[in-house]
Amino acid sequence: MTEDLLWPRYRGPDDLPSVEAIPLEARGLPGSTYDLLVRAASTWPDRTALTVLPDAAQWRGPAQLTFARLLDRVHRYANLLHRLGVRRGDAVALMSPNCAELIPATLAAQLAGIAAPLNGALAPGHLGELLRRSGARVLIAAGPELAPEVWAKVPELTGALDAVLVLRPREAQAPSVPLPRLGGVLVGELAELSRGDDASGFAGETPAAGDLAAFFHTGGTTGTPKLAAHTHAGEVANAWMIAANAMLDGDAVVFAALPLFHVNALVVTLLAPLFKGQQVVWAGPLGYREPALYGEFWSIVEHYGITAMSAVPTVYQVLARYAVGAADISSLRHAMVGASPLPDAVRTAFEAHTGVTLVEGYGLTEATCASARSFPDAPRPGAVGQRMPYQHVKAVHPDSWTELPAGQTGLLVIGGPTVFAGYVTGRDDRGRPVLDGLGKLVDGWLDTGDLARLDSDGFVHLAGRAKDLIIRGGHNIDPAAIEDALLAHPHVTGAGAVGRPDPHAGEVPVAYVTLAPEADVSEDELRRWAAEHVPEAAAAPKTVTVLTALPVTDVGKPYKLALRADATRRAVAEALAGHGHDSHVDAAIEDGSVLVSVTPGTGEREAISAVLDQYALRWTWSRTTPGPVMS
Repeated sequence: MTEDLLWPRYRGPDDLPSVEAIPLEARGLPGSTYDLLVRAASTWPDRTALTVLPDAAQWRGPAQLTFARLLDRVHRYANLLHRLGVRRGDAVALMSPNCAELIPATLAAQLAGIAAPLNGALAPGHLGELLRRSGARVLIAAGPELAPEVWAKVPELTGALDAVLVLRPREAQAPSVPLPRLGGVLVGELAELSRGDDASGFAGETPAAGDLAAFFHTGGTTGTPKLAAHTHAGEVANAWMIAANAMLDGDAVVFAALPLFHVNALVVTLLAPLFKGQQVVWAGPLGYREPALYGEFWSIVEHYGITAMSAVPTVYQVLARYAVGAADISSLRHAMVGASPLPDAVRTAFEAHTGVTLVEGYGLTEATCASARSFPDAPRPGAVGQRMPYQHVKAVHPDSWTELPAGQTGLLVIGGPTVFAGYVTGRDDRGRPVLDGLGKLVDGWLDTGDLARLDSDGFVHLAGRAKDLIIRGGHNIDPAAIEDALLAHPHVTGAGAVGRPDPHAGEVPVAYVTLAPEADVSEDELRRWAAEHVPEAAAAPKTVTVLTALPVTDVGKPYKLALRADATRRAVAEALAGHGHDSHVDAAIEDGSVLVSVTPGTGEREAISAVLDQYALRWTWSRTTPGPVMS
C-alpha cells in the first residue's frame, strides 16, 4: 500500500472525477476491520487511540488506550470468544452503553466472528427476536453497575445463550456486584475472564474482505426487527471514503457520543479514524443523552482540541444555547450532521454561535453508513451532499426503475461497494446466516425508500420519504410497532402512525385510528394505551386522532402521505397559534412530499417565518381557498 494511492486530493466536489480515475481496488485498502486496526497499531503504536470519558462531570479523568494497547485488548477479547466456541460465521451480540470495554469488544467480535450490536432500550421481545435471527450464543452486556436498566433484561434473553460476558464501569474500584446464575449459562466479567488470554495475536481464522463483519438492526417498516449484514470490505471502504476528507489529518481529534449500536458511531467515529491514526474522544455512557454534557461541552472541545464531531440536528440545536464563554474552540472545524433533516434555524443559530459550518451528510444502515457528504467551502443549499467516491446514486421511476434525468424527482437508489449483503432471515442447516434483500436490492441497487433529485454534479436533494419510517432525533421508529399496539385495543379497527414535524426532535410519532361503532373511548385514553404497549418509550405517540376513515389510495392501499400532511398541518397551526398568530394553515402533497402553505395576517410574515424556520419542512405563503381538514 502506498500513501500516494491511499490519499488522493479530495477537498471539494470538483475533485470527485480525479479521485475515481483510479479504481478503488487499486488503492490498497486493508482487507478487513482487523487489518485496518493492525495497520494503525503498527504505524502509530504509542499514539493515543481512545480517550473515554466516565461521564460529563469527570471529563478530566478519562481512560486512554494507545493503538498498540487497543490491539492487545482486541486480541485478548477475541481469543476469549474463540475459546467459547465463536467462529467466523458466528454472531456475538453486544448490548451496552458506550464504555472503555465496549469499543475493543466490538472490534474483537468482528475479529472472532460477527458483531451484532443491540439497542438495550428495546423491549425484551424485540431483543429476543434479534438474538434469534442473529444466531448469537454469546452476549456481551452492561452489568448492573454500568447500566442496571439494561442488565435487568438479560435474564429474559438467556434461553439460547451459552455465555454472558459482563462489562463494568471503568471507575468501579469496589468488589463487583455478585452476578446471578442464569440456568447453565456462563456468566462472568469480560475483563476478568480474558485476563489470561494471549494479547499478541489471534488464535483463530482472521476475516477476509468478503466475510460478514456485523449485523445492525434497522427500524424497518414491517413491524419485524431487521438485521442488515455488513461485510468487512464494505465497512472498510465506507470508512476510507470518510477518512479521505483532506481537511482532517492525523492530528485531528474526533469527538464521539452516538451509541455503538448505530452505524455512525462504528464507521465514522471508530473505523475511519484508524486510517490516519486520529485520536477519538468518547463521551460517557449516555453520550449526547446526558444533559450535563452540554454545559461542559465547550470546555471539553478546548481541553482535548476537538477537531471534528458528528451528531444529529437536535444536538446542535441544544449546543447553540450554551455559551462558549472563555473556551477556545478554534480547533473545531468539521461538525457533521445527518440522520434527520436539518432545519435552517438550527443551522443559522449554531453557525452564528460558534463560527463553525455544519456539514450535512446522508446515509443509511443498508448502505453501511454514509453515501453523500457536503463541503464547508462549497455549500450547495438544499442538498444533503454529493455522492461519495465509488458509490453510485440515481433517481429512478418508483415503478419501472427507469433512470430519470438530472433535476427530476424519483426514488433514490444506491449502488457500489458499500451496499449491504442483505437482511439476516435465519440460519441454514449448517448454521450459516441466510441473507435476503427482501425487495430492497434490485440487480445490485439499493432502494433507499427516499425520494430525491440529483443535480449535474451528483448532489442529492431529498424530497421526502417514500418509506414510512419515523426518525425521532436520529432514532428510527417503526410505525408498525405503534399501529400494532393500538390495534390491540378492543375498540380500534384501524391505525396509522406517521412522523409529525418537531422543532427539537425533527419528528415525533403521532397516530390516527378508526373505532368500532358505538365505541366509547377518548383520544387521550388511546394515547395512554399506546404508551403502555409500544416496545420503547420513544415510540409512544404524542397524539392519537380518531378519524371516520383512514385515507387510502385509488387501489385501496393505506395512504400515509395524507396522514403526514395532516400531522404537519396540525403541528404548524399549533405552533403559530402558540406564538399568537391567527393564521390559516394548509398542507398539500407535491412531488411526494408535504408542502405547507400559510395565509398570514397583516404584518405577520417576518414573525411567522421565524417560527417556521425552526422546522425542517417546505412551506410557502398562500392566499388561496383553504383545503379540506381531515376528520
